Amino acid sequence: MSVTRKDFLKAAATTMGSMACAGLKADAAGQSPSAASNAGAGAARKAPTRGVTQEVINFIASARIDRFPDDVVQQGKGCLIDGFGVVLAGSTLEGSKIVREYVKAGGGKPGSTVIGGSSMKAPVELAALANGASGHAMDYDDTQLSTTPDRTFGLLTHPTVPALASALAVAEQLGATGQDFLQAFLVGFEVECKIADAIFPDHYNRGFHSTGTIGTFSAAAAAAKLMKQEPAVIAHTITIAASMSSGIRVNFGSMTKPLHAGRAAQNGIVAATLASGGFTGGGDGLDGQWGFFSVFGGGADVERISGVLGKPFAIVNPGVSIKPYPCGSLSHPSMDAMLKLVVDHDIKPDQIKQVRVRAGSNILEPLRYKTAKTELEAKFCLPFLMTALVLRRKAGIHEFTDEFVASEPVQRMMPLVETKFDPAIEARGFDKMRSVIEVDLKDGRSFVQASDDRYRGGPEKPFTREELHEKFSDCASLVLPKERIARALQLIEGVDKLKNVRELVAGLA
Repeated sequence: MSVTRKDFLKAAATTMGSMACAGLKADAAGQSPSAASNAGAGAARKAPTRGVTQEVINFIASARIDRFPDDVVQQGKGCLIDGFGVVLAGSTLEGSKIVREYVKAGGGKPGSTVIGGSSMKAPVELAALANGASGHAMDYDDTQLSTTPDRTFGLLTHPTVPALASALAVAEQLGATGQDFLQAFLVGFEVECKIADAIFPDHYNRGFHSTGTIGTFSAAAAAAKLMKQEPAVIAHTITIAASMSSGIRVNFGSMTKPLHAGRAAQNGIVAATLASGGFTGGGDGLDGQWGFFSVFGGGADVERISGVLGKPFAIVNPGVSIKPYPCGSLSHPSMDAMLKLVVDHDIKPDQIKQVRVRAGSNILEPLRYKTAKTELEAKFCLPFLMTALVLRRKAGIHEFTDEFVASEPVQRMMPLVETKFDPAIEARGFDKMRSVIEVDLKDGRSFVQASDDRYRGGPEKPFTREELHEKFSDCASLVLPKERIARALQLIEGVDKLKNVRELVAGLA
């Protein structure tokens, strides 16, 4: 594959414009009644926000890691361990390989490293694109937590990857210290989570994918921090980022969903780079009638962001959910419940007559595939997820392959799994991932298991350090030998002591 630089730039510009237009055309089709009513109520009860953009600017400019609470720094390192692991594993998937070929064909001055199985150097924003897309490719990256029932759990953002991919690429290009890299990551993470929590739920319910849209601000904030931008320049960075924000949910179950995370990282760097060069944006990027909050979400609850950036940091309160399975987080408590039934009652595949998954619209709508034909569809297909646990009693990176999904036992079992809307579960709100699993056996026995609000990987049942290291090692083993994995973990956990982040990059490449 070979193209000229001129052709590449023309294609890149066309792609950027197409994605921006696609994001703005999302409509309300497919909303649940509750989602639509929540959206309408939100849009009606608030005037356009004022002053929020300036607060975000001030936070980015003034944040200093030596003033961050120790638990914020330590949780940040944990998210980096998880994030780097899923980037390495995700780099092996076909979609990630296609993105790398696109990056390679573009040429340009190599400034940062695309990590994974076939590491290479690329222009800083394209390295971020590739690493960001790899980080979300397996849908194994962390999830922002909901704070109230109207903020649907799992439908806010995957906060680590856009900030990580942007901060890593810019920090490597600049030769920044590990501490500066970690600081920029934590700043981007906080900005992303607070914006996602504040914007009306209409943003996601109407079809925008927050990791792509709001992740752009995360990447922009991280890049701006590393570039040491003055507040006036940060203002332009934020407004440029607002116009580059994109990503719609129709792409769930395809290679484009992880591309959203990559584009968020890329767009954030482009916004910050343009602003540093004197490029301007118009007015407050988040506020007013034409700002991001109003245009993309119908408004925002200002109290969820105004005066609370870093007070406390979202990474510790409410915290973040680390995924135990490489698929949509909304399915995880249901998967744990199914696994418990299978193990506790020693259920064999040939004993099963029918399985029912009862849940609300917050789970059933995003996990929309009734049967899966590919591993990408399988990540959003409850019948497959239940089937994998019945057949193998696990659902890890080795179960999410096209070969396993298409296998005869899987295809035969999936039609036995039925998903049912449960009004009683719906009425309890969307801040938790609630469901009930019912299994009927051919011999007449039936078993029922409700999901546990204390799900694995969440703040109430967090991964131990050993479990987090095990997940990283499992992911990294797809591209790194055992001795390199141990060294990589040491570098990540001691990142704030590194004189140059390039040492970390070398340990991962």
